[in-house]
Amino acid sequence: MEFERAVRRRRMVRSFSREPVAPGVVDEVCDLARRAPTAGNTAGVEFLVLEGRHTVAYWDVTLPPARRDGFAWPGLLAAPVLIVAWVDPGAYVSRYREPDKARTGLGAGEEAWPVPYWFVDGGAAVMTMLLAARDRGLGAAFFGMFDHEDAVRRRFGVPPGRRGVGTVAIGRPSGDDRPSQSARRGRPPLDEVLHRSGW
Repeated sequence: MEFERAVRRRRMVRSFSREPVAPGVVDEVCDLARRAPTAGNTAGVEFLVLEGRHTVAYWDVTLPPARRDGFAWPGLLAAPVLIVAWVDPGAYVSRYREPDKARTGLGAGEEAWPVPYWFVDGGAAVMTMLLAARDRGLGAAFFGMFDHEDAVRRRFGVPPGRRGVGTVAIGRPSGDDRPSQSARRGRPPLDEVLHRSGW
């Protein structure tokens, strides 16, 4: 699929069939995501891929069965693949202590970063995943872990110090997917967001 078409047709899919996604396709999506830009080429973004019973374990941690009644997107729980994007802030601090970056002062610690670029880079990786999934004819949705980050970390053995960017669900859309209410807001016209030579 050509790039522009993938971008224009990409949307969050929140209802999936249980049809599995070939492991090679999942690897391709993650491989493309690892090629997203990272500050200083730190490459501090990693992916936890969950399939089969591990997706069930993810939902048990983040949306226990007792809380599923009335959940607005029950078809999301059918996604055959969940990819949790994690970033390593410490890797960025270490990278910026190296001789070619030391002059920035960003190697002093996480607090030295006015913008936490690990999250910027994580977002770039997630967007690449969403587009790569769409390019392969799959549906995808990104959602946050919010207050479940530590529980997911413990359940799946994620090393200390990593921060969760969020989760990407991937699979074949089911016939009963519906857009969220937020999708009705539409996008602002280009002339409202594009500022040339000043604001």
